Amino acid sequence: MSHTPGKPLGESHGAGQGPSHVAGPPDAEARRRTLDSGVASKDCDAEPIHIPGGIQPHGYLLVLAEDAGNAGGPRIAQASENIAALTGESVETLLGKPLDALLGEESARRILHAASTVQVEDAPLYVGVTDAPVPLDVTVHRHDGVLIVEMEAAAQPGGAAFSAMYPLVRTFAGSLQSAGTVEELAELAVQQVRSICGFGRVMLYSFDAEGRSHVLAEDRDARYASFLHQFFPASDIPRQARALYLRNRIRLVSDVNYVPARLVPAVNPVTGRPADLTYATLRSFSPVHLEYMRNMGTHASMSVSIVVRGQLWGLISCHDHDPRHAPFSTRVAVEHLGHMLSLQIEAKEEREQGEYLAELRRTMARLIGAMGEHESFVAGLQGEPRDLLSFTRSKGAAIVMNDQITLMGATPDEETVRALTLWLAENTSGVWSTDSLAREWPPGQAHQDTACGVLAVPVSQIFRNYLLWFRPEVMQTIKWAGEPVKIRGADGASAPRTSFSPWLETVRGHSVSWRQAELEVASELRGALLNIVLRRAEERAELATELARANKELEAFSYSVSHDLRAPLRHIAGYGDLLRELEAERMSDKSRRFLNNMLESARFAGTLVDDLLTFSQMGRAALRPAPVDLGQLVRFVVREFDAETAGRHIEWVIGDLPRVTGDSAFLQLAVRNLISNAVKYTRTRESAKIEIFATRSDDEHIIGVRDNGVGFDMKYEGKLFGVFQRLHRAEEFEGTGIGLANVRRIVERHEGRTWAEGRLGEGAAFYFSLPVEFRSVTGREAVRPTAASATSVTKSRPDHA
Repeated sequence: MSHTPGKPLGESHGAGQGPSHVAGPPDAEARRRTLDSGVASKDCDAEPIHIPGGIQPHGYLLVLAEDAGNAGGPRIAQASENIAALTGESVETLLGKPLDALLGEESARRILHAASTVQVEDAPLYVGVTDAPVPLDVTVHRHDGVLIVEMEAAAQPGGAAFSAMYPLVRTFAGSLQSAGTVEELAELAVQQVRSICGFGRVMLYSFDAEGRSHVLAEDRDARYASFLHQFFPASDIPRQARALYLRNRIRLVSDVNYVPARLVPAVNPVTGRPADLTYATLRSFSPVHLEYMRNMGTHASMSVSIVVRGQLWGLISCHDHDPRHAPFSTRVAVEHLGHMLSLQIEAKEEREQGEYLAELRRTMARLIGAMGEHESFVAGLQGEPRDLLSFTRSKGAAIVMNDQITLMGATPDEETVRALTLWLAENTSGVWSTDSLAREWPPGQAHQDTACGVLAVPVSQIFRNYLLWFRPEVMQTIKWAGEPVKIRGADGASAPRTSFSPWLETVRGHSVSWRQAELEVASELRGALLNIVLRRAEERAELATELARANKELEAFSYSVSHDLRAPLRHIAGYGDLLRELEAERMSDKSRRFLNNMLESARFAGTLVDDLLTFSQMGRAALRPAPVDLGQLVRFVVREFDAETAGRHIEWVIGDLPRVTGDSAFLQLAVRNLISNAVKYTRTRESAKIEIFATRSDDEHIIGVRDNGVGFDMKYEGKLFGVFQRLHRAEEFEGTGIGLANVRRIVERHEGRTWAEGRLGEGAAFYFSLPVEFRSVTGREAVRPTAASATSVTKSRPDHA
């Protein structure tokens, strides 16, 4: 990414005139200011904001030790020092006493009963209003092994407070239904939140992939500066702060100049650690954040998290020039509003994503149809240039097949495309994309005008056959809320920004980003392409030996039936999708359920047919034996599972694997099936471990794939490698029951054997052997792989992937 810093708006280069380089600040100032790339700095990220050692003084906090040895129930282990104002005595007098010593027997009983009967682990629960010693709103939660009780002065009786908020929230809920876009939802939200809480300015902003925030909507008093459509750098809300916003959905600073009420003692005597206030509403804020608020002219703030699909999507941020306290009932209403807004944003994004996905699949269906009508799939794609480019909304495309390159639209030259495919084959696996090719592949810098962004779909990485789509560079002018710099103090530590005047920056070196739907359908197209290529290759392949008549008829029958079933199954799925899209609103719930069941069945049947075709091909296609480095091949296959296993904790242990002789494509398929099984059947494990290892006997190599997954009963070991044999229900683990049959057929064609070991609930190990000396197809000579002749399948990977 390259960027050109701009000038503050209002100087010689204002809005509409574009940015320019600005003379640097004096040396002393330059040492304090560095351009902020959008990523939070390390020192901000390391600040322990979850253990501030104190709370905001508009409330009170108790930390209770629930030690089973405590006679009479939990005891007060820590308390905020301002509790002395309630008791009239030193806070130390409360330590070690039961809760009723402060709140009375009835209130203490109600709080402890709630904590023992309701799930309050990392989930604050509103207990109600207690009258002793004064009316207090009470919440309770359990975290880090202790019970935390928070109390705030009750503005009015609980029922009356929530009744006053209900009509406002109900009005907002009704308005959500009429909003057609996320932007309209954002406008409604800021208006409603401001009417509920009364802050001078309310903004709603979303986070991008780099953590920058973009203001989508704003409602403000005329006295407040506008930040509408401006960006804030990621460092304004560091990574660990965003993590807390995900866990604690609403945060309030009533007065930026508050003096924190310390927790006494500073270290919890039970845990031996400072109290972790991650989920505490009263948690004191970082001094850096408070200074940031002062620099912004904000004396009170409130933030509400917008969480979509389990991720922090954005925030509703409220500011006021004066101290302002939002009562507990108001915060609950605004938090509820944020929850409803999150659900609506998720629904609208998923609908838009679904519509775009359907459009892509219709285009893909036309491309597959065109490829099926020609002997060469390249000719089929050449005949549909408009669909090929619109499939990914690209300006150019390239088809690289058997070292022949076909270019369509705006693309780099053939020599550059050939060099790019060589780099892709050595450094990537599966469908690959980037919006900044030069960042990944420096020679791409010379082709920003045509190939700044690239989507690569491998047909065969071994032979460097690819489908490539290209997008040109799109220059973007970002309007920042203040120059995006990180200021350093005299000690080198981060200091908050002091200026929030609009500032322009031009960003170069990026194309329009590839959407998830485009990557998903590109992967589906790859599967269809591989089927077409394999079928074409199979039709031209010569059988090495003549098969027995009965076996030939059986394989021919399975292939024919599978092939003939594909078209009607695709028609069922295609027309079913169109029917759901066109008639969904007029269908009854039962009709939609029937249609969805039909489509699921059709797609499963399609997968089954594809697996049958592959199984059939294992026995029909000729082997092309060559030296193969199993270590490189395994690492290549493991890399293909990176996207599928993202978010899972998998420990890969890859041992020393031998060089063997065999058909690299078939061996790769066998290894992929075994590793796919291990990934699938460890899905229920919080921490999965998958080992790939090898041993050597006199005349064979033994390769094993071991996992700590669900395992199987050894009495069914004989069925594992048969066609359509499944030991687990389809509702638990997807699959057609053909993968292991493919493994056995491939290994047997390499003169090897297969077997497995397992125990229910403890994992499984699958083994196959390959001969040290592999007989050639003619059977007249044996081939032993050597280090000099071995070929590298892919770039090496550490033993612990």
